[in-house]
Amino acid sequence: MQLTLDTTRTLNNGIKIPLLGFGTYKLAQGKETQEAVLAALKLGYRHIDTATIYLNEADVGNAIKNSGIPRKEIFLTTKLWNDDHDDPAKALQESLRKFGTDYVDLYLMHWPVTGKRLQTWKVMEQLYQQKKCRAIGVCNFTIRHLKELLGSAKVIPAVNQVEFSPFWYRKELRELCEANGIQLEGWSPLGRGRKLEDERLLKLAKKYQKKPAQLLLRWALQHEIVTIPKSSHAERIRENMQIFDFAITSADMKMMDSWNEDYRTGTLDPEGIP
Repeated sequence: MQLTLDTTRTLNNGIKIPLLGFGTYKLAQGKETQEAVLAALKLGYRHIDTATIYLNEADVGNAIKNSGIPRKEIFLTTKLWNDDHDDPAKALQESLRKFGTDYVDLYLMHWPVTGKRLQTWKVMEQLYQQKKCRAIGVCNFTIRHLKELLGSAKVIPAVNQVEFSPFWYRKELRELCEANGIQLEGWSPLGRGRKLEDERLLKLAKKYQKKPAQLLLRWALQHEIVTIPKSSHAERIRENMQIFDFAITSADMKMMDSWNEDYRTGTLDPEGIP
């Protein structure tokens, strides 16, 4: 599979999303976020992922503006937070104000909030029709949540963004998404660094003469999972994109697939959301 930093996946409504993006979770407001996003953009990233709850949308917007890169060349994602389900339209408008733009490329429901998610999706469908967002999707939806949504949705989610790594290889969820034309997107592709010393990973990284983090990212991309690693360090941001000069063999991909141990780094288990 020939992959480059420019490689995209075509979503179910025809728009293209860069396969490798830059995440901004837990980047501090102000200088840290602005410098990190600007560094990523200068290095060639064109997909930036943030969320209302990250409290850095304005900083992301400033970095995009200061980059000098035309807005249309950047794929921008943000997310509706759990407290904003009573008025998703107002929440998106506030996000747009902070960004200094009149649309986002992808608007995601951050969590499947009990008793509200289906009505919220109807409003998101309207925002999509109004072209406030070029695509809409969900985050942290399990198989059960997706099946429920698919039973009433007029617009099929373009994306389901979930925690995904070889250590939590959610094969059945991935297959359900593929069967319904939903692009799977992986957050915490590096397991928040907690598995970078895994002996199996270290051995394989040595074989490919790559860093463990680079091997994890390459694994995700070869599975055609949109992937959004995050770092506040320019050198690490650069390293995370230096994954296009090698390929993991099919045998080693299968071996990495077998590492699944349902290892979840997130504090909230989506399976427990009724």
